[in-house]
Amino acid sequence: MGLIKEHSITLKTLSLPSKINRQMETFYNPLMISNRNIAILLLNTLPLKNMNLADPLAGSGIRSLRFLKELAPVKINHLFINDLKENFPKVFQENMALNKIKSSNLSAFNEDANLFLLNRVNDSKKPANFCGYFDYIDLDPFGSPNHFLSAAIARIARGGIIAVTATDTAALTGTYPKVTRRKYWSEPLRNYLMHETGLRILIQKVQLLGVQFDKALRPLLAYSKDHYYRVYFQSEIGKEKCDALLKEHHYFLFCAKCLNFKTSYFNNERCRCHHDFTFAGPLWTGPLLDQKLISHMATNNPFPEEQKLMDILHQESMINVMGFYDSHVLAQHFGKEPVPLATVLKAWKGVRTHFSPTGVKTTKTLEEVARLYS
Repeated sequence: MGLIKEHSITLKTLSLPSKINRQMETFYNPLMISNRNIAILLLNTLPLKNMNLADPLAGSGIRSLRFLKELAPVKINHLFINDLKENFPKVFQENMALNKIKSSNLSAFNEDANLFLLNRVNDSKKPANFCGYFDYIDLDPFGSPNHFLSAAIARIARGGIIAVTATDTAALTGTYPKVTRRKYWSEPLRNYLMHETGLRILIQKVQLLGVQFDKALRPLLAYSKDHYYRVYFQSEIGKEKCDALLKEHHYFLFCAKCLNFKTSYFNNERCRCHHDFTFAGPLWTGPLLDQKLISHMATNNPFPEEQKLMDILHQESMINVMGFYDSHVLAQHFGKEPVPLATVLKAWKGVRTHFSPTGVKTTKTLEEVARLYS
């Protein structure tokens, strides 16, 4: 047994193994510190108060412990926390005592995550002012979030936030295309754009499950980092909103011969260079980022280690386009030396993207972009 320090929290846990796995007695993943930092930053930035929060896959409980310590006091009405490990409630209470956290507005459970979310409606121990629908649900599983999406969507409140993590990026980026088709109902595309297309495939899958409940799930913040994707959806109710959401599900077409790309309702088009497009999708082609929210997050970020990502996401939110050009990929394609990124950004009137250190989002056409290499 050892102690781990993560920002405001000291965590009592077993010594970490050389490789993180779901069989760990107390699941703690140090690679997800950034994930937890950004969750706290987002919740403190949103104008939401007196929220009922759910952490159905708590692991060590570090996320909820940090919520109790680092979220503004007005944010939490009640925190529901759960993990399937039999000793979880006891270990969580020990870590609360270790961190001198005294709170009456939380409940700890030891249930299957889906049953935990669904059972709170008729829970005799629920707070009097809780109707069974959560204002925030954090899904941070080991692997695919698929198993937990339907229950989370069923129990998210109007205007509520569902945070979804997916660590099965190999499937979403096309390493295992059969898995992508089976789990995410979409065709992947394995090239320099694969992290953006993979993230957008994940978003589309969650949205398709949402519209079954007449819930339109729009991403407020979606990003790719390290070995995972992370999306924060806000739930809006209404058939018309769901129909509008579905209109932004398209195919992403890419020409391997000339590097041209576009979005389309169809997946069998030919490029103007007379080469067949390859395609990804169907996928979400709408905005990945709420510009106003990201601006506030970048300005008021208390985590220095997240500032670079926040600044890039803020830039990226200013140009809402699907796809990007990678300056090194284009240089290689045209047989030229790479151009400095500052020159590229100015020439293309573009912004950086977090999907690639040499990638640029721009509204310029391929012909306009290619002039830099002529």
